[in-house]
Amino acid sequence: MSNTLNKQALVLFAHGARAASWAAPFERLRELTQARMPDVPVSLAFLELMEPRLPQRVAALTADGVTHITVVPVFLGQGGHVLRDLPLMVDQLRIDHPQTTIDVVEAAGENAAVLNALSDYCVASLSKD
Repeated sequence: MSNTLNKQALVLFAHGARAASWAAPFERLRELTQARMPDVPVSLAFLELMEPRLPQRVAALTADGVTHITVVPVFLGQGGHVLRDLPLMVDQLRIDHPQTTIDVVEAAGENAAVLNALSDYCVASLSKD
C-alpha cells in the first residue's frame, strides 16, 4: 500500500430491502459501471436491511488502501435518507477515516441526464404494442 497514490473507489449507495431480489438491478448497475472503469473498484452499500452497510464498505475500502471514495446515492428523490441520514453517516465516516476523502454526489434522480433517460424510457413505453 503506497501513501503516494490517490487510489479511488466508487460506492453506489442504495436503500436496501428485505427481499434479496430487490438488489438485482443495483448489482447490474454496479457491473455496468465496473465494466466502464476497470481500474476503479465499484461496489454497493446499503442504508439498511441489506449488507454491506456504508460504514462497513468504507472501512473495507480504506483497509485496501483507498484514499478517495465517491458515494453515489442511487435514489430517485432527495428524501430524508439522502438529506439527513446520509450526511450524518458521512460526517461520522470522515471522523473515523480522516486519511480518506469521501465525496457524495447528488442523488441519481436529481441528475438531469438520469431524468432524461427515464423520460425517454417513459415516452418509449407509449409506443409499445
